[in-house]
Amino acid sequence: MAHVSNTLGTVNPVEEIVKIAHSHNVPVLVDGAQSTPHIKVDVKKMDVDFFVFSGHKVYGPTGIGVLYGKEEWLDKLPPYQGGGEMIKNVHFSGTTFNELPFKFEAGTPDYIGSTALAAALNYVSAIGMDEIHAYEESLRIYAEEKMKEIDGMRFIGENDQKSGLVSFLVGNIHPYDVGTLLDKLGIAVRTGHHCAEPVMQHFGIEGTVRASFALYNTKEEIDSFVAGLVRVASMFNRKKK
Repeated sequence: MAHVSNTLGTVNPVEEIVKIAHSHNVPVLVDGAQSTPHIKVDVKKMDVDFFVFSGHKVYGPTGIGVLYGKEEWLDKLPPYQGGGEMIKNVHFSGTTFNELPFKFEAGTPDYIGSTALAAALNYVSAIGMDEIHAYEESLRIYAEEKMKEIDGMRFIGENDQKSGLVSFLVGNIHPYDVGTLLDKLGIAVRTGHHCAEPVMQHFGIEGTVRASFALYNTKEEIDSFVAGLVRVASMFNRKKK
């Protein structure tokens, strides 16, 4: 399951879901790609069996990520790659795999990527995840208040527990049109179904426009973003007339 929805920004109640799953002896893997850069993560408190996240989402390099797993599960699971270091003994009669974590570290590791990822994690940790979350939430709330003033504004996903993004539509304007025109104004947003087509089907829409906020964004940028939205909406309103 996802910790935070990349489409709606909803922070899912992981602890509650894990308790239910564990009561039925079901292990849980949580995708933290969207939560790790924005909120404090405590795998012990959540009691998850596995937790994963991508390096580039948290200001690190691409092509690397983190897999956390409880020792009892990592002991049970076989290695998924073969190579140096993950073998303890090799004989014609059989093979013995190495101990953790070496069992899952076949061949030469990406030590350059892992060093850069460690620097990125140290960077956000030094700022403080609570501080990052509070700042990004202030940006989101500021943006939503400004966006409410635009005719035809529709927010998709209005859960109280959210993190750092706004997913929306403006009237009946196709999200691709909004995104393309904002791009011409130098404003970057994501458009489409965001690899979450069942969510779009649930809301009965083709896709959304998604504005995401990070620790480096400012209220001045949000003002420019909202001004761009107003301009895009007015263009389509003129066409109707």
